[in-house]
Amino acid sequence: MELSGKKILVTGADGFIGSHLVEALVGRGYDVRAFVCYNSFNSWGWLDASRKEVRDAIEVFAGDIRDPHGVRTAMAGCDVVLHLAALIAIPYSYHSPDTYVDTNIKGTLNVVQAARELGVAKVVHTSTSEVYGTATYVPIDESHPLQGQSPYSASKIGADQIALSFQRSFGTPVAVLRPFNTYGPRQSARAVIPTVISQLANGQRRVQLGTLHPTRDFSYVADTVQAFVSVAECDASIGEVLNSGSGFEISIEDTARLIAEVMGREIELVCDPQRVRPEKSEVERLFASAERLRQLTGWAPAYGGREGFRRGLENTVAWFASGDNLSAYKAHVYNI
Repeated sequence: MELSGKKILVTGADGFIGSHLVEALVGRGYDVRAFVCYNSFNSWGWLDASRKEVRDAIEVFAGDIRDPHGVRTAMAGCDVVLHLAALIAIPYSYHSPDTYVDTNIKGTLNVVQAARELGVAKVVHTSTSEVYGTATYVPIDESHPLQGQSPYSASKIGADQIALSFQRSFGTPVAVLRPFNTYGPRQSARAVIPTVISQLANGQRRVQLGTLHPTRDFSYVADTVQAFVSVAECDASIGEVLNSGSGFEISIEDTARLIAEVMGREIELVCDPQRVRPEKSEVERLFASAERLRQLTGWAPAYGGREGFRRGLENTVAWFASGDNLSAYKAHVYNI
């Protein structure tokens, strides 16, 4: 599908990945409507930090993904929907699982139901590597079993299946992109990389983390954004689940030490019990196979492997080096 001349709705446009995606789409000259979460402050989330020419180029719709009427209104006149709106913090899902069902499952139902009724040409639904749980084999391909090891991951499994069921039942043109552990500028402090960077940047040597031995496949945000665009453009992606990842696996401990090396800081890692997941909920290993995505679309990570990971960390650290950016993070507070 050629995206030029198409109206593209991005849900979750105010978030970490969503704001980067909106900027990339605008940079390519595409017509973008940004769905942001309504709030009384009239905040557009991270889009407020975008360049003026980006903000001037987009149409902003403030609503709630849980409201079917609002979702349908936002989608009216759109050809393509990139659905990123979700609750994603795992610790908060232990605290308030009901909100994850409403936002992630019901929100996705609202999107695909409206897409069916409005005749939208393409929906790209966002999944997560957390749906796989601890790897039973690596690299993890799309045939790997799904394991709901947290209420968050369970809600995303449900959302994925709702989206795919509309494709199978009604022919709704849905594709599912399953990114592995995206990181980069603007990521929430609930995630491990911003946690380490923000603590070190605030002068702390003793960095508080949870469990150190699990491994992750970290993907720089620019690669994830390109994966969204590639899937949106690819007609053969309809009905498919597609992983995106860096093809590189690293432990949380080694990640923290690499960040310290990039920042030129000494580091001491301290286990904070409140940051440790329940034993059976911890995902011990994630390592992606993105071969299906590569075969269908030609996508490949520009920040793949250890060398690419280091470059992505350097970009992320440079963003945090700005006082205005760093001041938005409360490094002394554990953010669930």
